[in-house]
Amino acid sequence: MDQERTHWIELPAHRSSVGVARRSVGTRLKSWSLPGELRSDAVLLLSELATNAVCHTLSARILCGIGLVTEGILRLEVHDHDRSRCRLRRCRAALDDEGGRGLFLVEELAATWGVDRSRLTGGNAVWANLTA
Repeated sequence: MDQERTHWIELPAHRSSVGVARRSVGTRLKSWSLPGELRSDAVLLLSELATNAVCHTLSARILCGIGLVTEGILRLEVHDHDRSRCRLRRCRAALDDEGGRGLFLVEELAATWGVDRSRLTGGNAVWANLTA
């Protein structure tokens, strides 16, 4: 992906970093003149993926990225530095739980998504593709 169609931000693995990532990505998506619904979905999913990386991995830093793969496909990625090779677990949230719905939202909104070993950090790379 060329530089003008990608955006990366590396942050400490703290809850406050999720908001920083959300604002940074939202600003970049707006500058790319993408439709409002696509921007909203992308910011929501990146927020969920970043929250999972912060809360459920042994990472000191996270790397968040977005990229326009083609005119109709936006890719979101969150890389952590957790090299424990633990499998990411899905959980089912009860009706009154405050959390536990992040991957459900990713499944519902993304055209495709997955988890790979990160070439950039050696940890997990969780990604999702959204279509315009």
